[in-house]
Amino acid sequence: MKWKKFRLKTTTEAEDIVSSMLAELGIEGVQIEDRIPLTAEDKEQMFVDILPDIGDDDGTAYLTFYLDMDDDTKKILSEVARELDDMKSFIDLGECTIEESETEDIDWVNNWKKYFHQFYIDDILVIPSWEEVKAEDAGKLVIHIDPGTAFGTGMHETTQLCIRALKKYVKKGDIVLDIGCGSGILGMLALKFGAAYSVGTDLDPCAITATHENMEENGIDKDKYEVMTGNIIDDKEVREQAGYDRYDIVLANILADVLVPLTPVVLAHMKPGALYITSGIIDDKEQTVVEAVKKAGLEVVEVNHQGEWVSVVAKKN
Repeated sequence: MKWKKFRLKTTTEAEDIVSSMLAELGIEGVQIEDRIPLTAEDKEQMFVDILPDIGDDDGTAYLTFYLDMDDDTKKILSEVARELDDMKSFIDLGECTIEESETEDIDWVNNWKKYFHQFYIDDILVIPSWEEVKAEDAGKLVIHIDPGTAFGTGMHETTQLCIRALKKYVKKGDIVLDIGCGSGILGMLALKFGAAYSVGTDLDPCAITATHENMEENGIDKDKYEVMTGNIIDDKEVREQAGYDRYDIVLANILADVLVPLTPVVLAHMKPGALYITSGIIDDKEQTVVEAVKKAGLEVVEVNHQGEWVSVVAKKN
């Protein structure tokens, strides 16, 4: 369906109170654009270790909201204008102009699917759930994947680095912990490679749903895995649920800035001799992660590269 799009120019000082006002008027899903630098907490929610250059914060913010074509936009905009006039007496709203446009009729949730088609990672065929396996691919290791809104189709170099390391090191009967499991692709492949059990954690509830759906799509029984929402770094409940001294392999395809505080924490969850397979590391952060791994008392086994991305594999002595 089509929507009317409105882009309100204001200040970063006022963005929160203006977005709250819009919500009180029944306008939901306000998009905020500004140049305020990301906090450490913000970065922990990101999935890749490279961010666009947003420039310096100039104090300007844009709030975008959408109205249904059938809404009484004249009435709603009049209410917005009245509220903004009242706010001007106690806060700087800046330019306070509103641009109007019309969106295309696009299914934003599913539109990305046209770019995701089956592909190989070495001898593993990764195929979206809406495509069929070709006759010539019958008999190969096939993974059906639909990430939904979670990270992890297997197309990204960081995921491929983890998959290759996992295939190289996983042994029959291993118990695997996947921190930041996303679509569940790494835990799923660990089980396909011979692991006995997989545990996944993620901050995003969508990842939990995606993992359950993908495990089911690939015929993996529910007694072979579990997933949980939360931050294993500082959430005691998640750490206890995951279990201590339990894992033969710990996977973490996350930001380098998250791997640094994560690394000393995961030691308590690893068995002696367990492997720690990391990726999500942009090349200029390689040494940062290697030093964090060594500082935690782990032995670096190998460092691998693909494009500008890095994977560090380490061992608990």
